[in-house]
Amino acid sequence: MPPVFTTHHMKLALIREWKNPPDKRVALTPLQMQELSLKYPDHSFVVESSPDRIYSDEDYRLNRISVVSDVSDCDILMGVKEVPVDHLNEGKTYLFFSHTIKAQPYNRKMLQEILKKKIRLIDYECLTYPDDGRILGFGNWAGVVGAYNALLTWGKKYHAFDLKPAYSLAHYEDLKVELDSIKPNLPMLKIVITGNGRVANGALQIMEHLGIHEVDPQTYLHSSFSEIVFTHLKNHELFHRKNGSSEWDTHHFYTHHEEYDIRFEPFFQESDILINGMYWEPSMPALFTKTDTARTDFRIKVIADITCDVEGSVPITLRATYPSDPTFGWDPAKQCETKPFQKDCIDVMAVTVLPSELPADSSRDFGASIMKEVVPLLLNGDQNTILERATIAEGGQLTTKYLYLSDYVNG
Repeated sequence: MPPVFTTHHMKLALIREWKNPPDKRVALTPLQMQELSLKYPDHSFVVESSPDRIYSDEDYRLNRISVVSDVSDCDILMGVKEVPVDHLNEGKTYLFFSHTIKAQPYNRKMLQEILKKKIRLIDYECLTYPDDGRILGFGNWAGVVGAYNALLTWGKKYHAFDLKPAYSLAHYEDLKVELDSIKPNLPMLKIVITGNGRVANGALQIMEHLGIHEVDPQTYLHSSFSEIVFTHLKNHELFHRKNGSSEWDTHHFYTHHEEYDIRFEPFFQESDILINGMYWEPSMPALFTKTDTARTDFRIKVIADITCDVEGSVPITLRATYPSDPTFGWDPAKQCETKPFQKDCIDVMAVTVLPSELPADSSRDFGASIMKEVVPLLLNGDQNTILERATIAEGGQLTTKYLYLSDYVNG
């Protein structure tokens, strides 16, 4: 397989985030861009001017990176979130989270424009190692902030303690100071965490920092506790073969979702807070049904749905929310949305951009992975086809792997 790019001079731009509300995250920090410019002196690195980033234009200039207002002369354009159609430059290579691979309706026009302008779209979400593991993601920080927000929501609902919103804090260290202040006031809650990946690991970081004791799922269900505890449900503990087989095969699970059901009922009967970080697709069952929430034994009162698939694994995630207004209520009796923090409602925190609440920390980690794993492929060649497998569109066509999006593109 020939390299994706030859070694001739390339110009890479960090582009402005145009979505509203603005995302403060960046794909590369000022220091990281400086390191790249020193490591690859035969190539150029510039930054599109932006008033919204966690790092200012001046921060980049101080690290000897040119700040420009026009990136149309650049070869590679790298951002974080989707690019509005009127800011897409024809014939370029773009890297960002496109949110198109599940045929999300709200991004159809963008993908149509990408094809029209013969743009090469490389989606961060699709960058995988040969063993299929994700290379990039903000999942860990989504888990950190999501778990923090779960506790913030509980404290606000029951007037138990006060936590400052994560987005009002500059760094993760400040968030930990906030958590330290509530340690003496944590009630005897039972928390269930779902998921196998980075999101769940981020949530576990918060549990560890607070010193919350982890118990195995069966002990969690069948024992009494005199302290706050949590259990962590991985896929093999949540999903079960419909044919009754007790053997777990991860590959089979991911390729045959329809052959599995989910057994979460005992946990919604025993949990106060659900922190949901599980992988989910429409072919997979939900954790519970909307009508389940009206049962007298449905105990959960706060849900942090970090996965945030609307009416997906958490069917009462009716919509995504934003950091400035993160929570809505679900009325189990009336089966509809209501105001949050009421006694008889379930509060759902469904912020879709959780890592943006700690933009400096999440950008630093994300950029480190881009420097190590992605930029060398862009500038030196893609011998392992990592970029190729993550390329959704090129030259006005969907690539072979993503031809299933044809009907989506055609409306």
